[in-house]
Amino acid sequence: MEKQSRLQWIYSAPNDRELAARYDEWAEDYDTELEQEFGWRGPERAVEFLSRYVPREARILDAGAGTGLVGKVLASLGYRNLVGLDLSPGMLEQAGRKGVYRELYQMVLGEPLDFPTNSFDAVISVGVLTWGHAPASSLDELVRLTRPGGYIVFTLRPDVYRECGFQEKHAELARKGKWKLVEVSEEFQALPKGEPEVYHQVWVYQVL
Repeated sequence: MEKQSRLQWIYSAPNDRELAARYDEWAEDYDTELEQEFGWRGPERAVEFLSRYVPREARILDAGAGTGLVGKVLASLGYRNLVGLDLSPGMLEQAGRKGVYRELYQMVLGEPLDFPTNSFDAVISVGVLTWGHAPASSLDELVRLTRPGGYIVFTLRPDVYRECGFQEKHAELARKGKWKLVEVSEEFQALPKGEPEVYHQVWVYQVL
């Protein structure tokens, strides 16, 4: 399958069940294709921002962990208390093989997550919050799971931010005193080989 068609195949999944099935099918070749053929830069950029604020001993949730590429980058910097969730069993199997997560769970962003309130010191979510994957409402649960003073770091495409309810959700959570903006990156090409025309940003919020 060609690079662009592979991405469109994922984006066009009509529901979470089909999305999980497509990721299951892709899981074995995912790392090689995403890193070598697409030039995926999201994990490194997001972890760069997280590491400015979150200590190495923090308990971190990788929300939408996939095959564990974000966890791998975190572990390389000395983060060891990592928990991952994803909707795809096949992706989670690959993540488990990396040996960087203490716990892995199959859960769906946008639905209630089976963790107690204030379970984590930080949450990171890279390449996940977008249409067809995890809606803006996913942020409500991520805020709930993060202790006051903790951080939520995630990537978003600027067009998705403007057009898919994320701008409104960010403002709502700030207005309600749930979080405050700490930093947002310049736009960058997260998939320079696969989607060179598409840009992303890293957002950092602190939970209040």
